[in-house]
Amino acid sequence: MNFGYSRYSGGSFPPMVRNLVIINIAVFLLQQIAGRALTFYFGLIPQAFWHGYLWQVFTYQFLHGNFMHIFFNMFVLWMFGRTLEMMWGPRKFLIYYLICGVGAGLLNAAVMPNSPIPTVGASGAVYGLLLAFGLLFPNQMIFLYFLFPIKARYFVIIIAAIEFFSGLNPNSPVAHFAHLGGMIFGLIYLQWPKWRRKASHLQGERERKQHLKVVYNRRDEIEALQKEVDELLDKINRSGLDSLSSGEKGRLKEASRKLKEWEEQGWPVN
Repeated sequence: MNFGYSRYSGGSFPPMVRNLVIINIAVFLLQQIAGRALTFYFGLIPQAFWHGYLWQVFTYQFLHGNFMHIFFNMFVLWMFGRTLEMMWGPRKFLIYYLICGVGAGLLNAAVMPNSPIPTVGASGAVYGLLLAFGLLFPNQMIFLYFLFPIKARYFVIIIAAIEFFSGLNPNSPVAHFAHLGGMIFGLIYLQWPKWRRKASHLQGERERKQHLKVVYNRRDEIEALQKEVDELLDKINRSGLDSLSSGEKGRLKEASRKLKEWEEQGWPVN
């Protein structure tokens, strides 16, 4: 899919984007010399990955299948990555890029655990960059096929839907779930602080409501005991202590004990 371009520019070639492009091109040239052996050893083969070739989930993203494959990925890396790096800085950008790439590989290996076919390419990481751009610059216009303007947030939703439904086709030669994996892990990475704060807020609200429930219940208990004590004391005032039965004396003693205990704990007891 030709994503076109965005008019939002974050600098021509920031250092981490430049380094990633150089590394990918260098590895691609090495592939042309080494042949398929490099792909089968460092590409992501789910069957091999689950049998101990754990490095493949990292190394696969620096290999590519052909010239158009690497050209497309490097073009999108440059087009969107420069803006993100200029905003985040090289270190955070690299961390995010690698998390998306590794996450893409993990999801691909999980969806097709027995596949003997190698997956290569930076597409998972690149789709993570698209996701980040759409979240951070939702109203920025992207020119699809260099002609059709569309807001970044809608663009991300559309390509995510395309990848999901395309991934349902078992005969597709493209690792669509790797693309989705890059977007999913990118979303988790970017939104995790917000989700954690929201979860903390919800937990605080639940605890507050639980506390209020305890307060209201204890208040009802206090009122009920005070009413019972008042009624028993009124009876004593009218007819004397001997007018109370042994059961009423026991309830008066127990109610008075509880009220005193709650008062010592700070509950308002009249």
